[in-house]
Amino acid sequence: MTNKTDTPASKAIWPLLSLNFFMADMQAGIGPFLGVFLLAHGWQSGLIGTVMTVGGVAGMLMTTPAGALVDATRRKKLYVIIPGICTVTASGIILLSQSFWLVTASQVATAVAGAAIGPAVSGITLGIVRQAGFNRQNGHNQALNHAGNMTGAGLSGLLGWQFGFTAVLLLAALFGILSIVSVSMIPGAAIDDDEARGLHQSNEDNGKVGGLTVLLECKPLLILAAALALFHLGNGAMLPLYGLAVVANKQGDPAGFVAITIVVAQGMMILVSLIAMRLAEKEGYWLVLLISFIALPIRGIIAAHVMNKWGVYPVQILDGVGAGLQSVAVPGLVARILDGTGRVNVGQGAVMTVQGLGASLSPAIGGWMAQGIGYSAMFLILGSFALGSIALWLGFASVLKPACARRSQRHDRRMATALAGAP
Repeated sequence: MTNKTDTPASKAIWPLLSLNFFMADMQAGIGPFLGVFLLAHGWQSGLIGTVMTVGGVAGMLMTTPAGALVDATRRKKLYVIIPGICTVTASGIILLSQSFWLVTASQVATAVAGAAIGPAVSGITLGIVRQAGFNRQNGHNQALNHAGNMTGAGLSGLLGWQFGFTAVLLLAALFGILSIVSVSMIPGAAIDDDEARGLHQSNEDNGKVGGLTVLLECKPLLILAAALALFHLGNGAMLPLYGLAVVANKQGDPAGFVAITIVVAQGMMILVSLIAMRLAEKEGYWLVLLISFIALPIRGIIAAHVMNKWGVYPVQILDGVGAGLQSVAVPGLVARILDGTGRVNVGQGAVMTVQGLGASLSPAIGGWMAQGIGYSAMFLILGSFALGSIALWLGFASVLKPACARRSQRHDRRMATALAGAP
């Protein structure tokens, strides 16, 4: 007998993949090009990093409330459509004026609007394919998302070189429109709102506890968030500051070089996302995340010693390894840990908030270090932050490995526990 939900669910997959492809450039907008754009208008690296940090902090503060709203709402598609419109509009403000306060306000608006998109797409995916299909579908989503980032960056670099930064913004607006069309094509009947938040009908608390409380209640989730915060404290500034370092040394065209850095990393992430999906199915998420943390110190060493147009390849390939593995492992692990609680998306938001704390502080720390002690020393210091992530991951392995285990291992363990307690 055919399940009534099979038809709308099957019709939702291609629009979902299309959404993940187009939303990448819609979210980024002029963001990756912001540093070199402001540098060309006379800004210093410290002030550029500060503006990026202010926007990052604003987005960080909104991510957990956004996750709670996604859990609560039955109109999850609106949390992609409305932020998409706001993101494109806010990015356009930068072209009108490069005053500090206007640029800062634009970055804050962009970050706040974009805070809901990640949890919303994660919730929509979980609602369509359920827990059993989430790892594989999330892997496909991330591969398409990275492909969209790579395509958008390549086109942005080409159009920016030929026509200036206005063309970069227009391309982001086009991707935004296509994202809205894609999410609108997902049938509402395909999204199970209870499954989308990981809520089981037998759950007595109905998933009402939210916010950062969800981290404090769950030790594996708290360790994950702390490890990610340290990683992104080092990783967040690597791409924009590496672009600034090479452009400042007159090693490349600003728009074109930034595009290359993104294309190389995102191209690697496409492959790595699919590998991460397979590796998680076979070995669980613990090993996947450990490898992602190890990539950053190596990347910092290379960035410190190879600051030219050829260095972009090893530096950004390693970015692709770290970020590509995490793009699959982090949402999948959070959904697995919180399965049955009804708090999956607020959990995603809480982890993203703590992770965002590191990422938002990174540009300011890196920018002022680069201005004070030079780019080489700065890259070495940023790369070393991930050593803390590695120490946490290895030190708490006994707690983390059971939570990160692949589904069949977890099922076998639950069955053994149930049988041991049976009369």
